[in-house]
Amino acid sequence: MPTTLDLSRRPAPQPGPRTLAGLSIPALKAEMESLGLDPKQAGMRARQLRRWVHHFGAREFSVMSDIAKDLRAVLADKYVLDRPEIADHQVSKDGTRKWLTRFGPGIEGESVYIPDVGKAGALCVSSQVGCTLNCTFCHTGTQALVRNLTAAEIVQQVLITRDALEEWPSAEEGRLLTNIVFMGMGEPLYNLDNVAEAIDTISDGDGIAIGRRRITVSTAGVAPKIPELGQRTNAMLAISLHAANDDLRNELVPINRKYNLAELFDAIAAYPGLGNSRRVTFEYVMLKGVNDTVAEAHNLVRLLKGVPAKINLIPFNPWPGSPYECSSWETIEAFAEILNRSGYASPIRTPRGRDILAACGQLRSESVKKSAAEKRREALAGGEAGA
Repeated sequence: MPTTLDLSRRPAPQPGPRTLAGLSIPALKAEMESLGLDPKQAGMRARQLRRWVHHFGAREFSVMSDIAKDLRAVLADKYVLDRPEIADHQVSKDGTRKWLTRFGPGIEGESVYIPDVGKAGALCVSSQVGCTLNCTFCHTGTQALVRNLTAAEIVQQVLITRDALEEWPSAEEGRLLTNIVFMGMGEPLYNLDNVAEAIDTISDGDGIAIGRRRITVSTAGVAPKIPELGQRTNAMLAISLHAANDDLRNELVPINRKYNLAELFDAIAAYPGLGNSRRVTFEYVMLKGVNDTVAEAHNLVRLLKGVPAKINLIPFNPWPGSPYECSSWETIEAFAEILNRSGYASPIRTPRGRDILAACGQLRSESVKKSAAEKRREALAGGEAGA
């Protein structure tokens, strides 16, 4: 059926074309209605665009063979399908990849692809640039919050990774990217509207098609929002815990002063659908002489009683200026053994990407300092000058 455009309903031109990459179906539909399409036509065209952009990874409107040529011309005039600028891309010796993505002037966030995690490979995405939580062991916490990322900007981190892995079109088998974890920069529950919209787009079966059971959202403990997260997204829940008593957690995770462990665990109990096949993941960074004693392990077992849970023990990943050291491997193994004997799966996470500061707790945007690329260029220039 040919498309009839009512150009009189088009809005005044805006400076610079806007990208449609990463937009949700409702957002795409709104854009199509802004072109003068009636709601039925707009919905159909939005679904077509979604499939081209998020299933096939299209970068040009010209390839969209099931969209009328006149509409393609209008789309190409008004929009682009560009990804955000990649300010820096690093690859670790273990295959981990890190992107520093520039979403706008002074707006840079990091995402990390980790091979051989989850079913095949996991992408750690950021939901904010910077963070407000100030967890003392986390590098991101040393940077002030710049702003929330939009839903499209969150999804664009997935598109960038799919581009790099040459994983278009989306396929059911043989994928390298199978899991998404909201464990990058920021507190996802302080940006829940955009996180929920992004999860809707990422899990859309006609697009990126990564199922909700393979999407995990980690929170430091924004207790009032935890049940809402489950109701709106049906994603898997992870808790950045790191201590089993309020006094220590107040020090390590300052949001605990606002929502203590009792409030946190009441909220976890209200998370929909928990059970043996849908457990909460508790993240526990192992800090030498701080939270790694036998007594702390037993306290953790008591705290988790009755909660369907697994505990990821994370060797602390150092970063410049950090006040902490990583627990010894023997200490971590002894801690894990206590948890295992109590019936809790407690894998010790192998550090990945440490050499490029891509490991857990090491992410920090370069927005407030020189980019990594600039630093390397300066170092290279300095080396050449001294040669």
